[in-house]
Amino acid sequence: MTEPKGQEAGSPAPVQGGGARVEARGLTRRFGPLVAVDDLSLTIAPGEALGLLGANGAGKTTFIRLVTGVLLPSGGDVLVDGHSPVRAPAEVCKRLGFVAETSRIYPDLRVRSFLRFAGGARDLAGAELERAVDATIERFHLEEVAKRWVGQLSKGYQQRVSLAQGFLHDPPLMIVDEPTSGLDPLQQEEVRAVLRELRGERTLILCTHDLSEARDLTERAAVLHRGRLVAHGPTSEVLGGADSLALFRGEAE
Repeated sequence: MTEPKGQEAGSPAPVQGGGARVEARGLTRRFGPLVAVDDLSLTIAPGEALGLLGANGAGKTTFIRLVTGVLLPSGGDVLVDGHSPVRAPAEVCKRLGFVAETSRIYPDLRVRSFLRFAGGARDLAGAELERAVDATIERFHLEEVAKRWVGQLSKGYQQRVSLAQGFLHDPPLMIVDEPTSGLDPLQQEEVRAVLRELRGERTLILCTHDLSEARDLTERAAVLHRGRLVAHGPTSEVLGGADSLALFRGEAE
């Protein structure tokens, strides 16, 4: 389960269905003397649901920002279907949907108007945009609130709208950061039910502190500690030990 430092973390077996392939090769990011991601090598197969785990400061957010192209690597590389977010950002953007931990939605827009706005930002227009908005509203069960102001929705519905905007352009790779943080148990289950429906359809990187959520929604897990990959494998094995939290302290089981 624990990988040697600086070596490929093992390529998971491909699954049936769509999705993008993500490869990190010796990926490193420094902030002055701080090494936030340290020589990370990891392959995520098309259609795989990967749980990205670790304590605060472990390097999860930095890794996500490197994949999305928000940050440039200090060393190594990361590729999405063979495309680098540094050298081919437009190609990566086409393949990527991102849902941040804090919902980035506009409270003064109605749900349908917000989704049109988000689709336009993804270069959708005309009939194609309307079809995408209609399909997304149906997929995320937003019919009852499509004409309501986003700011008047419950937090659970707002999170569902946040998820929906990431899917408008039908990306093969979805990165979802803490999707159920701050939700009540019923709202959590609603959001998780949506994510379960995606299995095999696209690649999912789920960043979460909730171990039960990781067990429920992901097939494989990668645990970071101080920027290094300390464990990677089937979620049931990585989180199946007597002391799963030992991995979060950087202690290999």
